[in-house]
Amino acid sequence: MEFPLASGLASRLVVLAETNSTNDDLADLAEAGDALEFTVVATTSQTAGRGRLGRAWAAPPGTSLAASVLLRPQDSGVQLGAYGWIPLIAGLAMTRAVRALAPDRQVALKWPNDVQIGGLKVCGVLSELLPDGQSVIAGAGLNLTISAEALPVPTATSLTLNGVSGSAAALADRALAGYLGELRQLWAEFTAAVAEGALSGIRTSVSEACATLGQEVRVELPDGTQLRGKAIDLDEAGRLRISIGSNGAMQTVAAGDVTHLRYE
Repeated sequence: MEFPLASGLASRLVVLAETNSTNDDLADLAEAGDALEFTVVATTSQTAGRGRLGRAWAAPPGTSLAASVLLRPQDSGVQLGAYGWIPLIAGLAMTRAVRALAPDRQVALKWPNDVQIGGLKVCGVLSELLPDGQSVIAGAGLNLTISAEALPVPTATSLTLNGVSGSAAALADRALAGYLGELRQLWAEFTAAVAEGALSGIRTSVSEACATLGQEVRVELPDGTQLRGKAIDLDEAGRLRISIGSNGAMQTVAAGDVTHLRYE
């Protein structure tokens, strides 16, 4: 498979016919010193992908795009305290890419890094910090041509189910090109904002795209406990602030699996 549109937007684009995990493949390249920033590994057949909280992520072969991008935040002066914005930036980049493909649909970001069309998940982004502490891999899984019968869960959807036409190969190239173009632009804005000590613009851009804000939500925390409340806003580190209970006590969530309760 070729990616003529996307190839010019990656420092290096590695396209695989099939693989267990594009995140793992890119981590291997980075560890071997064989990956510049914006090196990308992509496939339409990932057999052992993973999502948040260790969940498995799989799709029928040839129906989804799995793509992983290497980012080197510390090369641009981004310190660990600002890394929480990275999955949000990747999610926003994919949100914008999907909007361009489905301009007549409601496309939004669900905190921290899912993309939804009409409230149904079309893409998930999993960002992983490499052992060197200086590199981050942003891995995205986008449902391209999965039929309604083959969807893994009833809360999922695909591009073709939302009227986006084209073969899986063509959609994969268009989607990856759109994603990389948006991610490069947002990454430049983010690193410049960090250097200037002013992240308000990034915070505004993410907040405007985030359908979670203003919603009644349930959040499953990494330790298994749950919170229920209203998602109010994002703090200066990109964490979700939730109003809990009748007294409106505020709690800040750095990581968790969010359910918009209106979709239950």
